[in-house]
Amino acid sequence: MPLALLALAVGAFGLGTTEFVMMGLLPDVAEDLNVSIPDAGQLVSAYALGVVIGAPLLAAVTARLPRRKVLIGLMALFVAGNALSAFAPDHHWLRAARFLSGLPHGAFFGVGAVVATGLVAPERKARSVSLMFLGLTVANVVGVPVATLMGQHLGWRATFLGVSAIGLAAIASLALLVPQDHAHATTGGLRGELAALRPLPVWLSLGTTVAGFGALFSAYSYITPMLTDSAGYADSSITLLLALFGVGATVGNLLGGRLADRSLRGTLFGGLTALTAVLALFPVLMSAEWTAALAVFLLGTAAFATGSPLQLMVMEKASAAPSLASSANQAAFNLANAGGAWIGGLALAAGFGVTSPAAAGAGLAVLGLGVAAVAYAVDRRRVPTHTGRVVAAHVPQRTETARY
Repeated sequence: MPLALLALAVGAFGLGTTEFVMMGLLPDVAEDLNVSIPDAGQLVSAYALGVVIGAPLLAAVTARLPRRKVLIGLMALFVAGNALSAFAPDHHWLRAARFLSGLPHGAFFGVGAVVATGLVAPERKARSVSLMFLGLTVANVVGVPVATLMGQHLGWRATFLGVSAIGLAAIASLALLVPQDHAHATTGGLRGELAALRPLPVWLSLGTTVAGFGALFSAYSYITPMLTDSAGYADSSITLLLALFGVGATVGNLLGGRLADRSLRGTLFGGLTALTAVLALFPVLMSAEWTAALAVFLLGTAAFATGSPLQLMVMEKASAAPSLASSANQAAFNLANAGGAWIGGLALAAGFGVTSPAAAGAGLAVLGLGVAAVAYAVDRRRVPTHTGRVVAAHVPQRTETARY
């Protein structure tokens, strides 16, 4: 695999670390800035809002620029946002800085996915995307725990300075390892880019992402009370168990990328089916410590096995604007984060039990399977003579691929 994928993974590592580390730093931030935990929780929402807004917006306005310069510019914005977070004088400034940090997140993954697929042969496209996402999953195993410990011992501001340093390393890696490319023409400018998102198959792909990953976050958002109240783990064990989730996510990401190069849609259906089964079994698996640990690992594996297929699917359906489509899919991931957590919370608040968010997640996974099935039926109706496996062999077009 090209070394340029390593540069993309470094950037993904920084983005993943800053996105998830705030959960572990909330008590320290709240105490230092004299705000409540719920008020500090708005810092998580501010980042997610930045992702949802920035992903399609920045991808669209930079569509005509060389992609290497776009990636470097996005990481520069990321560094600025985290540096401002480190020096924020109060909660309001920190919330604004977190929003700024989130703006480049989705666009980086979106543009990076297009660059990654352009660096390899068509039969390795899914694997290339999974290697970029490897930085995100490794961040959950290494980056978040280390950054949390840094914040607890050196102060939360030191954590954001450390993340800024990761961003600077990513900029250097991108400049050194990603080949130069040329500005590429778009049809109809911004309007043409947005027009590529209009077809029904694009929205069905995005809908599959929202439902499928909403299933994950419905359960994962409340994984701590499940592990402590149902499985009987001590609070001190949670960090290690969350790292185990990251290991599962890393395994699933790499496995999904390899399998998707053989059968994109088959891997998607298989991953969603496995996710449904794991979530449906959560009430049983959470009854003992060792099975609960297995459930955490399997949850990460099943969910992230669908990551690369979903990313490539939406790029394939909007091949005229792959960067924008891929970035829109990142916005869909964050909508899934917020929506899944909300639905899981409703199940918990209704008194259905501590593992009820997982049952709600299983329902969302079934919904994701249904949307994916509709998408498959639409594709069969539109291209009735197509018999081969579905691959993203034309994302980006071969004329673009030659530029990387």
